[in-house]
Amino acid sequence: MERTAGKELALAPLQDWGEETEDGAVYSVSLRRQRSQRSTPERSGEGQTPIPATDTFLHYRTSKVRALRAARLERLVHELVSGDREQDPGFVPAFLATHRAFVPTARVLGFLLPPPPPPPPPPAGVDSKRTEGQDLNFSKNLRAVVSVLGSWLRNHPQDFRDPPDHQNLGNVRIFLGWAAPGGAEAREAEKLLEDFLKEAKGEQTEEEKRLAWSGPPRIAQTPGSEFAEDCVEEEGPSSEGPELLDFSVDDVAEQLTLMDVELFLRVRSCECLGSMWSQRDRPGAAGISPTVRATVAQFNTVTGCVLGSVLAAPGLAASQRAQRIEKWIRIAQRCRELRNFSSLRAILSALQSNPIYRLKRSWGAVSREPLSVFRKLSQIFSDEDNHLSSRAILSQEETTEDDDCPSGSLPSKLPPGPVPYLGTFLTDLVMLDTALPDTLKGNLINFEKRRKEWEILARIQQLQQRCQRYSLSPRPPILAALRAQRQLSEEQSYRVSRVIEPPAASCPSSPRIRRRISLTKRLSAKLSREKNSSPGGSPGDPSSPTSSVSPGSPPSSPRNREPPPPGSPPASPGPQSPSTKLTCQDKAPSVVQRALEKHNVPQPWARDYQLFQVLPGDRELLIPDGANVFYAMSPAAPGDFLLRRKEGTGHTLSASPT
Repeated sequence: MERTAGKELALAPLQDWGEETEDGAVYSVSLRRQRSQRSTPERSGEGQTPIPATDTFLHYRTSKVRALRAARLERLVHELVSGDREQDPGFVPAFLATHRAFVPTARVLGFLLPPPPPPPPPPAGVDSKRTEGQDLNFSKNLRAVVSVLGSWLRNHPQDFRDPPDHQNLGNVRIFLGWAAPGGAEAREAEKLLEDFLKEAKGEQTEEEKRLAWSGPPRIAQTPGSEFAEDCVEEEGPSSEGPELLDFSVDDVAEQLTLMDVELFLRVRSCECLGSMWSQRDRPGAAGISPTVRATVAQFNTVTGCVLGSVLAAPGLAASQRAQRIEKWIRIAQRCRELRNFSSLRAILSALQSNPIYRLKRSWGAVSREPLSVFRKLSQIFSDEDNHLSSRAILSQEETTEDDDCPSGSLPSKLPPGPVPYLGTFLTDLVMLDTALPDTLKGNLINFEKRRKEWEILARIQQLQQRCQRYSLSPRPPILAALRAQRQLSEEQSYRVSRVIEPPAASCPSSPRIRRRISLTKRLSAKLSREKNSSPGGSPGDPSSPTSSVSPGSPPSSPRNREPPPPGSPPASPGPQSPSTKLTCQDKAPSVVQRALEKHNVPQPWARDYQLFQVLPGDRELLIPDGANVFYAMSPAAPGDFLLRRKEGTGHTLSASPT
């Protein structure tokens, strides 16, 4: 029976084998199968016919591959220099990209940089062979250190930024001055220092100009002027020049893409790490992750522009406001064509926000075609299955980009982008940081966690390289109109929306989509008495057996009951729902305690309560006491929660309706 070459065993090329411990370091071991094709040797001599190709056979060679999984810092730095790059090619880039999560740059350099050159050759009588071996090892180690520093300077130059002296960079320059004088690494260090000094000088000049040209302080607002400013007159912003929507759809979408590309290219991957980004709301952390904050600020600016342009001029007719909504839908569609998922998400978030989404008469005047486009675009960022739709589309865009490029073609032939929505990567990295420990048994650094983080950071860097292919030119008038667009706060937007259309019955033509527009989940806690409780009970009484926790975000569609505006009385008798902010670091006990504090329940009672999430079909999800509520809650279910007394506390439990 004939067999076709290459149709043999289809086994996995890499199989997990287990772990090994060596000198206090833990390695994960895998078996790699490599195929080498060989044929039967041809016999020499005239008249001998060559062996046909069908008689060739396949030969497999299995080798052991080790990857460092956990170790102390000294061993990790030693692996940078002496590790096998062929066996573990991802170690060096993963370490350089994530080291700031567990060790400062200065300490790594303290282990990495060897001492000054060795002393002069020993006098006669010393074993020359031993000295030559030491010199050879020293030179080999020196070349490895220089190679690591070269990669570090090229790929992560901001790690050496330490104004005003830049001491870390100075130590590297001194080392490279004698270890690799005149080499590419030494020139890279010199150029980086020049860039840092030039940048500092430019910042100082800008600060001096700002102080010299700053005008007098603004006049404080009168108490009664706040609501008057919310209701913008029909002529729109007071600034001269055209409004943002006066420009064409293509021009606005291209300028939004240009700004998103510039900010995304500046993002430092290490600032996206969960251990850094999760600290942004802590006191004194205003300077953490500045490049990531810039992208978030741009996202909020675009959202504010949509809100300001649609809600401006309360006297507009519903058909006129519908035209503004339709134009933003077309701009969003054009952003999708430009593969700009950042501004696309921002525009959709604004259109789905409660101040715009509740404008039933305006949505009723939107044409059928734009409304259909809006629904299709909204499905991209559906929150089902951990935003599986947007992830799949982004991966498809990257795959299409690679498939459309024939081998050997120039990079300029590839389509630019895509520009991702950075929030998806930030959420993944925060979840990784929360789920995996930093250290393992024996106080070993969990480097396997850093490898998983590097997989996400590497994808961000690949997208940054692809975004360099965009070729868009700035349009100053559009950028000026974008900056001049009136920005409304969340509270102002809601008040203006209620002025435009007072609360009324829902309109059947309003779009019906599911949405989640905020990265920060908010919980509002409400304690209610049991139907059969004693007459003397009160909402703050710990004898109240059940409490409900529900999100303070607006309803997902106008069909839902509309929440009361800030400061207005409740629509029906009962306790109010004070808002409690939930961050990615909150555990269940702290959430329960804050919810009870909102209702003046004594803190010792917090340990007697459990947190449940209400699921569809009259089901409930218990949030364990030690769980992180931000990630333990089901994102696909409505954000309704119950605070219920634990069994054995002497009360009959029942769930009150939310």
